[in-house]
Formats: sequence, structure tokens, C-alpha cells
Amino acid sequence: MLYSICIGLILIASVILILAILVQNPKSGMAANFGAANQVMGVRESANILEKTTWTLSALILVLSLVATITMEADSASSAASSLQKDADALIEKVNANATEAMPQAEIPAEKAE
Repeated sequence: MLYSICIGLILIASVILILAILVQNPKSGMAANFGAANQVMGVRESANILEKTTWTLSALILVLSLVATITMEADSASSAASSLQKDADALIEKVNANATEAMPQAEIPAEKAE
């Protein structure tokens, strides 16, 4: 239950983080030449708030990811691991089958008995 709530909150925080990053003014590059006009007109405070929002949301996503990992049910983790193990075993078996078909075996002639 807590796992699902964490995943939902991570998705919401991610969308808000994307929007906060897209709204911010670039600090360097071609648009940096026009930055002086923005600072004179009072955009400095909104840029500060957006930067704090970006850092806060990124920290929130990190913490929620850790909480979601800790609260993940042991059954779902073990079933995922067992399904991965089955897939890995099938892949190894397929590779081994293809390797024996691709590499012809050399026949060693028997020694002549005298």
C-alpha cells in the first residue's frame, strides 16, 4: 500500500519538476545576453523560488524512491528475482545450444594398433 502511494507521489513530483525546470530561465548560452533585463524587472525572486523548488522536488523524489524500495513487498521482489533467474537460465541454455551447433567438433583419428 505504501509502495503504491510512494510511486504515485514520485510521478506527481516528477511532472512538477519537469514543469519547474522548463519555466526557469537559462543561466548560460545564447539567451544569457538578455538576462540583465530580467534581473532589473524583478525576475530574480521568481528564479530563486524556482531553483529552490527544483532542489526540493529532486530531494523529495530521492527520498520517496528510497522509501518505496524499502517498503517493497518481499514477495514481489522475490518473484521478480525468480522470473529474472528463469529468463537468464533460458538465455544461457539457448546460447549453449547455439554454441554447440555453430562449432563443429573435430574428430581425432584413432592410433593404429601394431
